[in-house]
Parts: sequence; C-alpha cells; structure tokens
Amino acid sequence: MDTVAAHESAMHDAHAHDHHDHHHQETFISKYIFSMDHKMIARQFLITGIIWAIIGGLFSVIFRLQLGDPNATYPWLEDFLGHWAKGGKLNPEFYYALVTMHGTILVFFVLTAGLSGTFANFLIPLQIGARDMASPMLNMLSYWFFFLASVIMMSSLFVQTGPASGGWTIYPPLSALGEASSGSKIGMDLWLVSMSFFIVSSLLGGLNYITTVLNLRTKGMSMTRMPLTVWALFFTAVLGVLSFPVLLSGAILLLFDRNLGTSFYLSDIIVAGKVLPNEGGSAILFQHLFWFLGHPEVYIILLPAMGMSSEILSVNSRKPIFGYMAMVGSLFAITILAFLVWAHHMFVTGLNPFLGSVFVLLTLLIAVPSAIKVFNWLTTIWKGNIRFTPGMLFAIGFVSLFISGGLTGIFLGNSALDVHLHDTYFVIAHFHIVMGVASFFGMYAGVYHWFPKMFGRYLNNTLAYIHFWVTIIGAYLIFWPMHYEGLAGMPRRYYDFSNWESFKQFGELNQFISLVALIVFAVQILFVINFFYSIFKGRKVTTLNPWGANTLEWTTPIRPGHGNWPGELPEVHRWPYDYAKDGKEFIAQDVPVGADESKH
Repeated sequence: MDTVAAHESAMHDAHAHDHHDHHHQETFISKYIFSMDHKMIARQFLITGIIWAIIGGLFSVIFRLQLGDPNATYPWLEDFLGHWAKGGKLNPEFYYALVTMHGTILVFFVLTAGLSGTFANFLIPLQIGARDMASPMLNMLSYWFFFLASVIMMSSLFVQTGPASGGWTIYPPLSALGEASSGSKIGMDLWLVSMSFFIVSSLLGGLNYITTVLNLRTKGMSMTRMPLTVWALFFTAVLGVLSFPVLLSGAILLLFDRNLGTSFYLSDIIVAGKVLPNEGGSAILFQHLFWFLGHPEVYIILLPAMGMSSEILSVNSRKPIFGYMAMVGSLFAITILAFLVWAHHMFVTGLNPFLGSVFVLLTLLIAVPSAIKVFNWLTTIWKGNIRFTPGMLFAIGFVSLFISGGLTGIFLGNSALDVHLHDTYFVIAHFHIVMGVASFFGMYAGVYHWFPKMFGRYLNNTLAYIHFWVTIIGAYLIFWPMHYEGLAGMPRRYYDFSNWESFKQFGELNQFISLVALIVFAVQILFVINFFYSIFKGRKVTTLNPWGANTLEWTTPIRPGHGNWPGELPEVHRWPYDYAKDGKEFIAQDVPVGADESKH
C-alpha cells in the first residue's frame, strides 16, 4: 500500500510540475476567467461578492432615506430610478422591491457565495495540504452557475414591472399570483430561476469541499489536526448540501404554481372579486420548505465566520486555541441543531402550541454550543500577547456582535414573547446584528488576514482601522435602537410610519438611524477602494509567514502557483495551535516533534 501511495504522490507532484511548465502559456481567458485553480476561483467569488455587497448596501441606503424622512423628496432619485421615484419620492411598490432585493442579495449572494465561496475555495486545499480541490472542473462550474444566477438576478432590476417584491422570504400567495402586484410579475419568475441556479452553484461547491476535506488531506493531517477554519467550512458545506435542495424544491413548485396552474401553495383565493380555481394548496407548506433551508442558512453564513475568527484570535493572541475539541464538538452540535429549529420562524402561523414548545426547547438548546464557542474565544484571548491587526480587531468585533445579537435571540426563541415581537423591528435588529453584521465582520477579518496570501500585498492599515471603528460603532448605533422600536410594536417593511400616532415618537430616531447608515455605507466604499488599490499598489509581502502562523498555507511561496507547493507536499506532525510552547513563539504544523518536546 505504501508503494502505491508513494507512486500516487509522485504522480501528483509530476502533475503539479507539469502545471508549472505550462503556466506561462496560459492565456488571459484560461488564467483569469475559466481558471480551475482554487485560488483564482476564490478571488472570482470574492470580487463578485464585493460588487453585490455594494449593490445590496446601496439599496438599504435608498430605502433608509424613505424611512428616515417619509415626506422628503430627492430630485436626484428620479434621475437614478426613473418612474420608480417620480418627483424624487420612492414608489411604495419599489420600496418593497428594494427591501426584498437587499435581503436576497446580502443573505445569498454576499454572505453565502461571497463568504463560503471565497474562503472554502481558498483555504481548504491550502490548509489541509492539497494541490487543489477534488474536482477543479466542478469548482469552476460552481462559480459560473453563481455568475449566471447573478446575471439573471441583476436583469430583474431592469424589467418594466420591477424586481421581485415579496420580502426576501417570497411567501405565497403574494409571490404565487402575478396579478397580486407588479413585483409578482416577471421579476418574481427571474428571482426564482436565479435562486435555482444559485442553489446548483452551492451544491457543486459544497460537494467539492466535503470530498476534498475527506480525501485529499496531506500525510499526517488527521481530522483532529485540521485548523478550526477547515472544520467550520466542512460543516458549512454539509449544512448546504442537506438543506439547499429543500429550497430548490420549494422554488420549483412555486414556479409551477405561477406558470402551470398547479395549487401547491394556493387555495380559496379571491382576487378583485373573482374566485380563482385553485384548491387544496397551503401557503404554510412554502414556509416549512423555505425555513428548512432558512435556518441552516443562518449557520451556513455564521460558521465560516466562526472558524476564521477562531483561527485569527489564536494567531494574534499568540496563544493556543482554548478547548480545541470542545470547539469542534460545538460546531458539530450547531450543525445538527440547525436542522431542528426551523419552525421558530412560524410561531404565529397557527402552529400547534405543543409543537411550538418543542421548537422553543430546541431553539434555546442551540444557545449552549454557541455559549461554549464564546467562552473559548474569550479564554483564548485572555492574558494573550495580543496584536491588534485589522484582522484581529474584526475577529474581536465578530465575537462582540455574536454575543449581543445572540442574546436577543433568546427573546425571539420564546413562543409567547414572539407573538408580540414577530414581524417587528426587534426581529430586524436581532438578525442583522447576529447574522448580517457579525458575519460581515468575520468576512472582513478573513480578508484582512489572508489578503497577503491571496494577492502578495498588504492592505492599507490606516484605512483598515478607520473602516473597523466606524463600522462597529455605526452597526450598534443603527441596530441597537431598533430593539426598542420593536418592543413598542413597530412593524417591519412598512413604507411610512408618520401616519401612526404610536410610531411618530420614533421619527427623529429613524432620521438618526438613516444618517448613520449613510456614513457606514460610505466607509464600506472606503474598504472597497483600499481593496482594489492594494491588489495593484499595496505594500509587497516579503516574508513567507507575515503573521507568524502555524497553518500550512504560510509554507507555500508568497504567490503560490497552481499546485500550491513547488516541491513535495508538506508532511504534518502536530496540531495547528502550537503557540508559546517550549520557549518558542510558534511552531508550524510541518515541523517534526522533537524528542525533548512536551506533548500536546
């Protein structure tokens, strides 16, 4: 068997060298567009995700203008949006479309594809000691399906009746009936087709990540020696592969209801005095199918941020991660429990109260592995020799947001309290802090930490510190006050609150939130400028291991070619967190264990 393994290894190395020999003959198209190198595909996902983040963030700024001052007019809006903002005032239909597209873009196209697609692609082969993904071809296809989904979703913004407008959850019957609103016409079909392609992309990627982690680890890289980042990305892929097909079935059945006259989600509907022939369907069925993906989706977004933050906190505290096996166990527990809590989004749908109590218990139970992770992050940095790099600051910011946003989830997980809080600004505040902003912080931490490995240059630190402080202060100033609006019963997705006596009191607060949102968006543009400028003009990386980290990606050349390591693959002798051990600041994973060395 050893002979066979050695032969395979030699073949693998020969293949890698072969790649290097042909490297110079690559055309622009084969290198940058139809690349099968996992590192280039990761960059494609990242840059596409950044473009989507700008669009999705811009939408939120536009509808925050409306919420901040419902009676104001902005003449430039008409120039920008045409008939959707006649007289400089946002059309109510288009307001709802912006809310819908903002949620869709940021949840799926940025925080799922942009986060997992970038870092699973970039880090898994590098951190487990593999030449590439298990199937580079499928990997390339996963990006191109995502790109196709992006083109279709983008095109829905330019159709005459406007993009989909049913909230990012696209609940029927509104989304199932074209005559219900202009946002339920062709824009809704494009949304469903785009999401179907997006799901295919996620499944191709997820299967590849799982196969790569299970089959392509280098010699000595046992599962218990894998960095926590790889564990997190592995569990994320498992979540996606098991839950995304359910949303795909939900979306396809909705397309059938819309275009083929079926009644999966429709029954007893009257539109403009006319009774529709649909019978026997259930709109609640769609909610079950949607949230069976929708809740694992929260962790598909959060787990990569958790894994990367664990890694970055340990590297920049110069300390071993606290409780490695507990961290892996809690990731596993979150993965299992994520599938068992979907109906806590549905406490007000007439769910059986006993069944509701089961989902309350399971929802509160998921707080336990989350609390283990928080405890371990805090004990990792406790008394550490902390370096406040931009990546480290964003990782600490992630922990802060995860704690404060997670605590409000305990309120919403209680079915009795949820009756009052459901569909209010309290829900918006909770999930934006714990899932939206926290995951963005994990993503930023990853970009700042691995940018030198991705592009061979550093980002500008001064701009990075401005980006961090304005974003974290701004995030809390935007979303923390929304909890109080929600407790007062203020409903989400409403176009104008000024006609309600009970919500008028929040007029100035809404103005303040909109102003801060504008400032925070401007600082994200600063990050984008820093990112693209640094790719070409940033300070060059001159050392192999600028952060003094132990993981294998820092043993490759500064700008690794296709195949990652020019010679043989590294052999792993230890876990990835040997910091401050035996008088050494750090010991990389490929350093053999000395005879006099204390065992981990």
